[in-house]
Amino acid sequence: MQNTFIMCIGNRYGGDDGVGPYIADKMKKTSQNILDCDTTPENYTAVVKQKKPKTLIIIDAAEMNLTAGEIRIIPKEKIGIMHISTHGIPLSLLITYIEKEIKKIILIGIQPKRMSGSISSMVKKSADHLIKILHEQRYEEIQIL
Repeated sequence: MQNTFIMCIGNRYGGDDGVGPYIADKMKKTSQNILDCDTTPENYTAVVKQKKPKTLIIIDAAEMNLTAGEIRIIPKEKIGIMHISTHGIPLSLLITYIEKEIKKIILIGIQPKRMSGSISSMVKKSADHLIKILHEQRYEEIQIL
């Protein structure tokens, strides 16, 4: 994962919206290329640009009208029509800003069940599966929305 950097987005106190921070917490134990961006990913763009990874992966809860816990790569053209997380700026704007310097950006969405309380067991199970995929760099296994 040397040439890959991961931005995890979400509100750790917002139910399944906390899936990004959950993944960041778990992956920080084995990788230095993880950012827990909370709900303000725009505050971390300078770090990403400084690192200049070949691939940037952004992980967030996303309402995709799927079964809770399902994971998808969200193509750039579908980002604007999706409700994604609770952060301030649209991810489409964030990606447009970053892609001027980072050419390969992959947005991975996890379908939430609830947006309050704690993370649901099905989303936590999916997050653990995604962590394994990320460690093994098997992104091609993730379906595209």
